[in-house]
Amino acid sequence: MSTAAPRPAGHDQLWSVDEHLQDILATVRPLEPIELQLLDAQGCVLVEDVTVPVSLPPFDNSSMDGYAVRVADVAGASEEFPVVLEVVGDAAAGQAGRLHVGPGQAVRIMTGAPLPPGAETVVPVEWTDGGLGEGPVTGMRARSQAPEGAAGTVQIHRPAEARAHVRAAGSDVKAGDRALEAGTVLGPPQIALLAAIGRGTVRVRPRPRVVVMSTGSELVQPDEQLATGQIYDSNSFALTAAARDAGAIAYRVGAVADDAETLRDTIEDQLVRADLMVTTGGVSVGAYDVVKEALSHAGDEDEPGSGVEFRKLAMQPGKPQGFGSIGPDHTPLLALPGNPVSSYVSFELFVRPAIRALMGLTDVRRPRTRATLVADKALTSPKGRRQFLRGSHTDGEVRPVGGAGSHLVAALAHADALIVVPEDVESVEPGSEVEVVLLG
Repeated sequence: MSTAAPRPAGHDQLWSVDEHLQDILATVRPLEPIELQLLDAQGCVLVEDVTVPVSLPPFDNSSMDGYAVRVADVAGASEEFPVVLEVVGDAAAGQAGRLHVGPGQAVRIMTGAPLPPGAETVVPVEWTDGGLGEGPVTGMRARSQAPEGAAGTVQIHRPAEARAHVRAAGSDVKAGDRALEAGTVLGPPQIALLAAIGRGTVRVRPRPRVVVMSTGSELVQPDEQLATGQIYDSNSFALTAAARDAGAIAYRVGAVADDAETLRDTIEDQLVRADLMVTTGGVSVGAYDVVKEALSHAGDEDEPGSGVEFRKLAMQPGKPQGFGSIGPDHTPLLALPGNPVSSYVSFELFVRPAIRALMGLTDVRRPRTRATLVADKALTSPKGRRQFLRGSHTDGEVRPVGGAGSHLVAALAHADALIVVPEDVESVEPGSEVEVVLLG
């Protein structure tokens, strides 16, 4: 692995949130398209329009279990004076139909079966005696329980209009129609449509592979025993889950100790499966900030343009940030602060948009809205910093959840929004309208 010298920016330059995000999005490029099997393409983004090769349904078929008949033959049918028709056979879904409905005839038809030639409508079985010679029935006897087949007659107790209970060919989509357009994210309904029109593969941008690792010698894996001075590693779990929620294939790496060489080796080992790397912790100004130490050195001249720059942003939480690219393929790397709230807020503002950009989406940010602040007292914010406070949003109102501390992970679990306090605002009174980033 190699890194390069930082860009020629002042060491104490304070970047805005928007400038940092714009720099990330200007660098990250959508992944190259590939052809995938349908189920492998779930969550991916189409790169081309999909045209319908065959109409859906491809033929007129019945939407009910019943009898296919001619309209004139059942025009005067009633329960008092039922019409009696000759049953000439069965039409079942998936069977090639050779039956023809002539005057005075009916075909027992199942849901999804092609409408036989000569038939003009379908009478539901509940409007008939089911061929049993008695009153109205509630269903058809199973084929195995009717060894005589569909021979005999059926009594029709109600008339039916032309094309009643018939799904017309092409009533869903017609051949030549555009089924899905480029840029569509493939979820279960879209995959169902692709399968229904006979597409077994589709050309998409693949889901990005994101490697997440946390740093810190104090971190211990859940289920292990804590020693004095140790805490459980929550950041790598939170960010891996967040990356998957954003649409990525995410891999979590166990916490790396505060050793620069170990971190460099770990990152290099992980590059083979990464379209994007995310680290958390070790980006501030402390003596043990290992990410900054490991990635701030001058890079190899054979890999120009590669390197990670560490910045201070005019935001709270999340002031220290790192961004750049590493390795021979210039894999993007975002280095986030280590406090849990800082880490998660930074993910939502910077990593999630990067993931969505890799997917080829144009709308990469979380939705935003305006809401009325409901609070016991005014919210305070440091001058010159854009503050993001956890909140609970409902019915046009937002309430703060927990305090402003960047270590308060419990409050984060109960938040579904971020309350945005602009850089030039130091106090927000209850009842004021505020900008809200919706997380759910």
